[in-house]
Amino acid sequence: MKYLIGIDEAGRGPLAGPVSVGAVMVRRGGEKTFLRLMRDSKQLSEAAREELFTDLMSLRKQGVLNFSHSFSSASVIDRRGIVPAIRSALSRCLLKLGADPRECEVLLDGSLYAPEEFVAQKTIIRGDASEPIISAASIVAKVMRDRYMERIAAAYPSYGFEVHKGYGTAKHRAAIRSYGLSGLHRASFCKSLHPAGNTVYPVR
Repeated sequence: MKYLIGIDEAGRGPLAGPVSVGAVMVRRGGEKTFLRLMRDSKQLSEAAREELFTDLMSLRKQGVLNFSHSFSSASVIDRRGIVPAIRSALSRCLLKLGADPRECEVLLDGSLYAPEEFVAQKTIIRGDASEPIISAASIVAKVMRDRYMERIAAAYPSYGFEVHKGYGTAKHRAAIRSYGLSGLHRASFCKSLHPAGNTVYPVR
């Protein structure tokens, strides 16, 4: 295979915001020049992730690699479920990369799978910690999602999305109980927190 692709997701479990998928593609052997520096994004501080993401952007500009990311929104998650939402974002990542299934080996973290036409694919439990190219993809997915949540937070000032990024912290759960669900919330994930179920409330 001519190319190696790593894929990971971020934001599977939050109560609000999109799920994010990142994909990194290098020519076979190219990962050895830089990906040894990568680690699972969950093991890194926000500052360290941003620094490594800057490095990835520089390497993309140099033509050493390419990467892409895609989101599936809260409404898609509610309508289709989290697994189909992730699969949709994953497929769009591969399309953005222009990946030819005949030329690519795909390594995926956890329980992820590429479309079936990618015959050369392998799902690796804790691959984000053991495979540098998956680690790089995890950084892309996490950084892009965090940046989005920080930007969108201004539209929903009651919820503190810039702090918890949509995860179910005590303060976030308390805000849902006080203000209801915003347009950014995954209603299907929040049914136990607000009696209105799928009702979406405006920001107060």
